[in-house]
Amino acid sequence: MQYRMFGKTGFNASALGFGCMRLPCVNGDDKQIDEEKAVRLIRYAVDHGVNYVDTAYPYQGGNSEIVLGKALKDGYREKVKLATKLPTWLVESYEDFDKILNDQLKKLDTDNIDMYLLHQLNKKVWSKMVNLGVFKFIEAAKKDGRIKHIGFSFHDKLDLFKEIIDAYDWEFCLIQYNYLDEYHQAGTEGLKYAAKKGMAVLIMEPLKGGRLAKTPPMPVKEIWEQANAKRTPAEWGLRWVWNHPEVTTVLSGMNEFQQVRENIEIAENAHPNSLSEEDMELINLVKLKYRELVKVQCTACNYCMPCPAGVNIPSNFWHYNQASMYDEYVEQSNAYYKNMSLEQRAASCIGCGRCEASCPQHIDIRKYLKEIDEVFSKRG
Repeated sequence: MQYRMFGKTGFNASALGFGCMRLPCVNGDDKQIDEEKAVRLIRYAVDHGVNYVDTAYPYQGGNSEIVLGKALKDGYREKVKLATKLPTWLVESYEDFDKILNDQLKKLDTDNIDMYLLHQLNKKVWSKMVNLGVFKFIEAAKKDGRIKHIGFSFHDKLDLFKEIIDAYDWEFCLIQYNYLDEYHQAGTEGLKYAAKKGMAVLIMEPLKGGRLAKTPPMPVKEIWEQANAKRTPAEWGLRWVWNHPEVTTVLSGMNEFQQVRENIEIAENAHPNSLSEEDMELINLVKLKYRELVKVQCTACNYCMPCPAGVNIPSNFWHYNQASMYDEYVEQSNAYYKNMSLEQRAASCIGCGRCEASCPQHIDIRKYLKEIDEVFSKRG
């Protein structure tokens, strides 16, 4: 296993971390974890060099922390750095900080958490945390030994990311990052900004929720097949992230032994700056091809909203783009009918054109809504 320095903590973390958000479940029920298999998976990863395990309060109906606690029995707790997250959206008073942390310690069956994160920071939540006295809580919890190191996970814009970093002496952060999200949320600039401050930077969604790991659309597949080095789409995606020297640990939600074995093997030699110029050129071609597959150049600015007829225009465009980019027409059609009301769907467009007059991208919105209705209705 490859190890990288965890910021200024002096700890060497495995390049691959075990993310416990997608532990194997029973009968397709995310809340009903297959405990025996999950424990074996986690211990197998630790036995093969993984020393960073990550969970969170809400994962899998609140059961992920409990199962991870069981997996870390029999001496495994001493072999890893344990990370979990404060559910910031549930905190309504200063007393809630301690109440939730103590509940997590009980669920994990441990007296301390190595790496504690403020979960899903965005502008609204960040303001609430500051006003409720989160820094006072952090200092108290570190002093009494319940937590050892403090960080945060982030879901918002770059300027807020920098503001949060500059507000406190954080030791690490967790950001979404993959070759299609270079400029999304914190992005490459945020990655480098945090690393320059001496923080460890952990990565979530390195394969965009698995979309960059599965069999790609044919135009993308044809580009990968041009490579001299024969790698799976998942390996290309992971290697691109690990190629960045600022990256400390990549979290992967693994629920099959084959996934664990493959990811460990990739992690062993995916060192910083190990991709060749030819490799990077090929990945750039793939990125361009994915962007060409975007059907509607919508930025989700919401200037088109609200629609007089109730159509959720950005959501319709999002489903259509996902279907085209990742060849998910069946999945996105199902989501279109399951997750959106009749009023919100493209079919409810009355053709008034008010949205087009407000669109800064000058998108022919009515044309695309009609197209979306036609495409998804054939698969619905």
